[in-house]
Amino acid sequence: MPSIPPLIISSSASTGHKFLSFLRCRYSTLTHAFTRRSIPMAASEEILRVSLAEKLSAVEAQGNAVRALKAARAAKTEIDAAIEALNGLKLEKASIEKELQAAVTGADGSLNRETFRQTVGNTLERRLFYIPSFKIYRGVAGLYDYGPPGCAVKSNVLAFWRQHFVLEENMLEVDCPCVTPEVVLKASGHVDKFTDLMVKDEKTGTCYRADHLVKDFCNEKLQKDLSITAEKAAELKHVLAVLDDLSSEELGAKIKDYGITAPDTKNPLSDPYPFNLMFQTSIGPSGLSPGYMRPETAQGIFVNFKDLYYYNGNKLPFAAAQIGQAFRNEISPRQGLLRVREFTLAEIEHFVDPENKSHPKFSEVAKLEFLMFPREEQMSGHSAKKIPLGEAVSRGIVNNETLGYFIGRVYLFLTHLGIDENRLRFRQHLANEMAHYAADCWDAEIECSYGWIECVGIADRSAFDLRAHSDKSGVALVAQEKFPEPREVEKLVINTVKKELGLAFKANQRMVVEALEAMDEKEALEMKANLESKGETEFLVCTLGKNVTIKKSMVTISKEIKKEHHRVFTPSVIEPSFGIGRIIYCLFEHSFYMRPSKAADAQLNVFRFPPLIAPIKCTVFPLVQDQQFEEVAKVISQSLTTAGISHKIDITGTTIGKRYARTDELGVPFAITVDSTSSVTIRERDSKDQVRVNVEQTASVIKDVTDGRRTWADVWSTFPHHSSVSADDEI
Repeated sequence: MPSIPPLIISSSASTGHKFLSFLRCRYSTLTHAFTRRSIPMAASEEILRVSLAEKLSAVEAQGNAVRALKAARAAKTEIDAAIEALNGLKLEKASIEKELQAAVTGADGSLNRETFRQTVGNTLERRLFYIPSFKIYRGVAGLYDYGPPGCAVKSNVLAFWRQHFVLEENMLEVDCPCVTPEVVLKASGHVDKFTDLMVKDEKTGTCYRADHLVKDFCNEKLQKDLSITAEKAAELKHVLAVLDDLSSEELGAKIKDYGITAPDTKNPLSDPYPFNLMFQTSIGPSGLSPGYMRPETAQGIFVNFKDLYYYNGNKLPFAAAQIGQAFRNEISPRQGLLRVREFTLAEIEHFVDPENKSHPKFSEVAKLEFLMFPREEQMSGHSAKKIPLGEAVSRGIVNNETLGYFIGRVYLFLTHLGIDENRLRFRQHLANEMAHYAADCWDAEIECSYGWIECVGIADRSAFDLRAHSDKSGVALVAQEKFPEPREVEKLVINTVKKELGLAFKANQRMVVEALEAMDEKEALEMKANLESKGETEFLVCTLGKNVTIKKSMVTISKEIKKEHHRVFTPSVIEPSFGIGRIIYCLFEHSFYMRPSKAADAQLNVFRFPPLIAPIKCTVFPLVQDQQFEEVAKVISQSLTTAGISHKIDITGTTIGKRYARTDELGVPFAITVDSTSSVTIRERDSKDQVRVNVEQTASVIKDVTDGRRTWADVWSTFPHHSSVSADDEI
């Protein structure tokens, strides 16, 4: 008798049934434990992968056992029992695979992420929210045109941004050129450092962004290869977490280790090398004045600080804001509006005394509670959790009140637009993501079908930008605080010996000097002690990414007592930076849903835009083609125009239900139906409820609701309800 795998040691039907009973008990217990672990929604991905690995092993072992029983010509009842157990294991394996697939792809039981994305994208293009630019010439990757409804949504988002930030915070708005001289971007570091790592198809020369290829490989493995172990999944997730911090050599090693090739041709790839993302140009016909299309709007504010400070009465704090186009020559743009070559930024630079970063209005946002993802939670593998903002600041999770205040204001801005608060989180930058000069940085990330997308960056940039432009231009970009009485103050003085540093570091001298002068008191005094005891010390220059040796002859560090009548300092900058296109795309996804038609034979697309940002606030429909009704519709249209309400008249002969469906798909919140000469019905998009209103009151009702002075619930409780009796009223 051939040897039988140890999972089944049996020579009788009785023993087979006992084994089957044992199997059922064992896997029932496992399944019960698994179900308990997965209760609020789905088990963690790691548990699912471990469970699947166990199940695969069990299926393989049971398959071997069935084959062994057949080879041993065991009793039919015993073989049938083993086969039944095998089938049961396969069903359980399939169930875990399905749940794991849902966990890694975001499937919601009806539409997975990819299908949902395609549905939304097709609707947006068909209804002309946005389309590829230069479409008749096959388009250009990373460039898009906003159509009429898209333009209206964008305009409404920007109008609310101005209201929410510029007007309510009394900011100074500026508008600076897109073309920027090279010297400005040299000072800011963009000329030398604004790069991504690129690889080329060695045969065709097609370019790809190296980190995107590694990211795509890791995501595809995690989402589609359900057989990988939990350890391998953890490795891939770690690579994704540190991807931004990998050097060109490390990225190249990953590409080789994973066998990544060119996506289109499967040809081998070159080693990664840096590519500057700015569009270069020349200013003037001589070509002697190099420039770039600005990669951000912030530099225009920094270089105007001196004049803005004077305009503000030489008082701090104050904020300057700018909305405008920015340009980045992306290596391989993708993901629609999320990664493009020309885009709209709305940026705020809030200048504040670095010794006093409190905010007088912080109490207004301190009680807000929303998803926050501090770096400690990220490093320990935990998820984002709701934290009251006041607690986050008091515990030091958020560095200071001003930074916290803007985090709260950004949360209110995004949620008022219609972003789902449960798919919005504020993620703190890890230490390896932050520039050496930054005090603290947070990203407002919005979850969409592409995953968590950074849409707003809120950073305490310290005084780096103003200092950099002061050094390069020779113009002091500083503020003053006058003292009521002279003060004796002990000051830390760091004097760099540029001749010695130049001889030692040559082209890197400037970066070493900047790093030395940016030291805080603790670091400077530690260096002083080392220099006095050893004559030299190792010093990390973050912009070089390495340690350098500083000798005693290169720098002097001392503390001196001085009498001061005023204090001159370089202000710190708190910078919220908004990617408007990214916010709008996430808003499209968060607002989109499908509902069955009245006959339940089709799914109708709906955008649930809040009235605040809806492209068209209402439509006006004569119920039937009737001259009297059309005249009333024109009167209402004129009233709406006078009230400044965007609207559209539809006098086509199609059924009212089809007209409702068309406007629901555009996200129009209200529809006015003219069915008499004295009164009309107003239909609300999402509930489909209708009220009857006199013609004379119609425009004022719509105005109040769209401006936020009334809610639909107020309207519903004030006016008579209208019940549709026609089968054509809805489709």
